[in-house]
Amino acid sequence: MSQIATVRSPSNIAFIKYWGAKDLKKAIPVNPSISMTLDACYSRCSVEHLQDDSSEHEIFWRQGEGGFEEAPPAFAVRVRHHLDTLRQITGCGGRFRVATENSFPAAAGMASSASGFSALTLATLGALGIEMPVDQQSALARLSGSGSASRSVLGGYVEWPRSGPGQGGAEHYAFQLADAEAWPLANIIALVQTGPKDTSSLDGHRRARTSPYWRTRQRRLPSRLAAVRKAIEQRDFALLGPVVEAEAIDLHCVAMTSHPPVFYWQPATLTVLEAVRRLRADGVAAWSTMDAGANVHVICEPQDADAVAQCLQGLEGVERVMRDGVGGGPVREEEHLL
Repeated sequence: MSQIATVRSPSNIAFIKYWGAKDLKKAIPVNPSISMTLDACYSRCSVEHLQDDSSEHEIFWRQGEGGFEEAPPAFAVRVRHHLDTLRQITGCGGRFRVATENSFPAAAGMASSASGFSALTLATLGALGIEMPVDQQSALARLSGSGSASRSVLGGYVEWPRSGPGQGGAEHYAFQLADAEAWPLANIIALVQTGPKDTSSLDGHRRARTSPYWRTRQRRLPSRLAAVRKAIEQRDFALLGPVVEAEAIDLHCVAMTSHPPVFYWQPATLTVLEAVRRLRADGVAAWSTMDAGANVHVICEPQDADAVAQCLQGLEGVERVMRDGVGGGPVREEEHLL
């Protein structure tokens, strides 16, 4: 007898970044981060719980339009480790079969780990028939090693961490600052790299403290966090935009000055950044941000989304443009991938 559950969980784009950890294995960050949960960028994950434990977990994934295949070894190792963590915490026996797919490129600096591991966490709980509060779901998603996954279990605008009871930050979880309906911002994504990036986010986190720019960014974060919280509360895009863009540049300054350095940008990244500056000079309120990758998210208000998308589509080096916006968070689905 087996049980199966499927969850579609969104990616998110960080306004204030998670970059550098107190404990990378447990995904305990040095500083709080704030993100916007997305809608069109998501992972869909089906988990089947099997009562027998005669063999190891089976992990399948699908990239693009093809069929499902065995997941790459590095990804499968992370999934199996998280499944074992969830199995230990919940006290369940048996094993799992997992199938997952993305609506956007994986491992390309677009928080596919956030959507993937939040979907895996929630689908596993569903397959086990376990209900728990969203803060506990967030804390469990974080234990995958993807700190950003703790934010993707919630919709709208999300801050992480919030410390709950327990020792040593063991109960770190995310919480919602505002729901998706409160401020329907648009996110136009210029895809300039759809293949995997050369340096993983985990390696980037490990190197972050070696940058001479590390402490400079840390000193700036308290005022930036306060500004983004205020902007979300007051729906003040003029306050939000400059802070978000400056914070993204600082993350990449830290990456580029780490030892060894990490260069995520591609030539087309600079092309897009310059185009966004030109848009603002022409009166279009648009601001760029990037996570640990070459692709550029352009945040704007809905009335400017068409102008931003049209501008980005014509740029050299932009493979395609995705239109997205703030989303409501994960949803259970009845149609399964297994």
